Amino acid sequence: MAVVGAHKIEALFKKAVELKISKEKIKEVSDVIDQKFHDLLLIGEANAKYNGRDVIWYSDLPLTKAFRESMQKFKDIEEELALQDVLDHMKTLPPMYALEVELENKSVEIVGTLVYVFANIAKEFSQKDKVISADDLKSAEHILNFTV
Repeated sequence: MAVVGAHKIEALFKKAVELKISKEKIKEVSDVIDQKFHDLLLIGEANAKYNGRDVIWYSDLPLTKAFRESMQKFKDIEEELALQDVLDHMKTLPPMYALEVELENKSVEIVGTLVYVFANIAKEFSQKDKVISADDLKSAEHILNFTV
């Protein structure tokens, strides 16, 4: 189950970095974003546990300064994602701690920022083309795996 719908990913790639992405590649992007979002929540869960809580706070997530700056850029392009889609997806993940309200509300921005960051990394590999290739996606995923 995808966190973000295909049309949202397509629109975000186009609006954020002026790249076209095929329908086949959207599924790959969605799978990467699903995994990275889950990874952030797993670290958040570990941080909550370390701090003696059974609720993951927004501050438990390992969001770097650069990620937070990208979050602001994502908000600036005003690409709306459906909160309910993200919340429904979180219910499909393996059981983990509950989320505080602030984190639940910011989950859409976090997911959107992951797509935004992924698109920007892919753009670095697709500088000559306006259409992202499978190799560009794999390279972008590789970099994202090192950073998130």
